[in-house]
Amino acid sequence: MKPAWDSLAKEYDDHASIVIADVDCTASENEDLCSKYGVRGYPTIKYMTGSTDPLGDDYEGGRSLEDLQEFVKENLGPSCGPANLDLCNDEQKAEIKKFSDMDADELQKLIDGKVANMEKAEETFKSELEKLQAAYEKLVEDKDAAIAAEQPDLKVMRAVAAANAAGDDAGDAKDEL
Repeated sequence: MKPAWDSLAKEYDDHASIVIADVDCTASENEDLCSKYGVRGYPTIKYMTGSTDPLGDDYEGGRSLEDLQEFVKENLGPSCGPANLDLCNDEQKAEIKKFSDMDADELQKLIDGKVANMEKAEETFKSELEKLQAAYEKLVEDKDAAIAAEQPDLKVMRAVAAANAAGDDAGDAKDEL
């Protein structure tokens, strides 16, 4: 992915409003920055616009140069919003007006509520995932114990069955002579 990222950065090197940059989060001098922006895995791609979380949103798209270029063209240039109403359709303009007409405190409460709901969904996901992981580990343990309990006699049984089959074949062969 690094070559694609470097090509994208070079493509937008002189752009007035789009910056493509990277930070080495494995370097100790960048630990605070990476922690602040919630980077826990590598590579992590974050993007920031006027409508994203102040700490950026996670990019979840493809990692090829073409995928990255398409995302930048569709999401990082001028887009519909209060500063660019000319780029909005009527439905988008109505939604912007609805929120623009709200009291600042009321709007912030709505934003906080949505963020809290998203955080709750993330917490629920992590909690349920932990339960699934524990159930999986228990199933693996139970399976391994069941297999281990059956194996000692199974080896002897197979040896006896093979010897019996060989003996039956030897007896049949004598009858045919």
